Amino acid sequence: MLEVKEFAKVSQDVQLKLKQDFIKALEDRKFNELIQTLKADENILMKYTSRLKEASIEFDNCKNCHGLETCHNKIKGFSYVPTKDNNIIIFSYKECHFKAKDSYKDNVLLFDVPQAIKNASFKDLYKDKNRIEIIKKMKSFMDNYFVNKEKAIYLHGSFGSGKTYLIGALFNEMAKKNVKGIIIHLPEFLRGLKESFSTDYSERYDTIKKVPLLLIDDIGAEYLTGWSRDEVLEPLLQYRMDSNLATFFTSNFTIEELEKHLAVASNGVDRVKAKRIVERIKQLSEPYELIGQNYRR
Repeated sequence: MLEVKEFAKVSQDVQLKLKQDFIKALEDRKFNELIQTLKADENILMKYTSRLKEASIEFDNCKNCHGLETCHNKIKGFSYVPTKDNNIIIFSYKECHFKAKDSYKDNVLLFDVPQAIKNASFKDLYKDKNRIEIIKKMKSFMDNYFVNKEKAIYLHGSFGSGKTYLIGALFNEMAKKNVKGIIIHLPEFLRGLKESFSTDYSERYDTIKKVPLLLIDDIGAEYLTGWSRDEVLEPLLQYRMDSNLATFFTSNFTIEELEKHLAVASNGVDRVKAKRIVERIKQLSEPYELIGQNYRR
C-alpha cells in the first residue's frame, strides 16, 4: 500500500499532468471558445480536458452548420454538450435546432418517391393561375381536417407539372400537426409488394391501408394485373373509404381515362371491376387538373 507521502506525490503528479494537458488544450481556439461559455473554475475544467476537447469539436461544427445534410458530428442532428452543475461538468447529447425543426418530417414516409418531397413546402409553391384553385382546396382540407373531413384530391395533368410536390407540401404541413402520412409511387410499390410475399407483405400492406393520409402517386402508370387491381387496389380503397381515411391520387389520366386503363389487365378485360375502383376513387376524392411546365427538365 502507498504511504501518505507517496500518495501525496502521486496525487501531485496527476494534478500536474491534468494542468499541463489543460494548458495545452487552451492553445486550441475551439476548446477556448467552448470553456468560455461554461464560466467554470479552471480547477474544475481541467478534470474534464479530454471530454471537453471532444465536445469542442462538435461545438465548432454546430457553429458553422447550415443544416442536417452537412452535419459532421458523431450522431447526426445531435451535439455533445457540457453543462456546469455546481462543481462538476455533466455531458449529454443535445438535439440541434435543425433536427428539432425538421422532426415533423418523420411523420411522412416515402415509398419509392424522391426524397426531395420531404422538403416540399407551401412557401415554395408556384402560385400561378393553374395552381390557385388547387392550393385553396388544400388549405381548406387542412383547416377542416380535425372538424369535418373533406374529400381528398385526385390531381391529374401533364407529366412533370409538380403534382406530387403539391400534395407532398400538404402532407408536410399536416405532419406539423402530428398527422402521419405515406406517399407511395404505385408502380414501384406494387412491384415491391409482390416481391415481399415471403417476408413482410402483410405489414407493408396494412401500413398503407391504415395510415391517416395516403397519396397513391402515378396511378395509371403501373403494369396492371388482375392481382394488383382486384387483390391490392380495390380492397385498399374499400377499406379507406369505409374508414373515412383521406386518400389522395396523382395521375397523368383523367378519371375517365383511368377507368379505361383499369379495365384492361393482364388477364383480360373487365369493365365492371374498373368501374368499381373508379367509384371508390370518386367517393374518396375530387378531381383537379394541373397543366403546366415540365419542372423535371
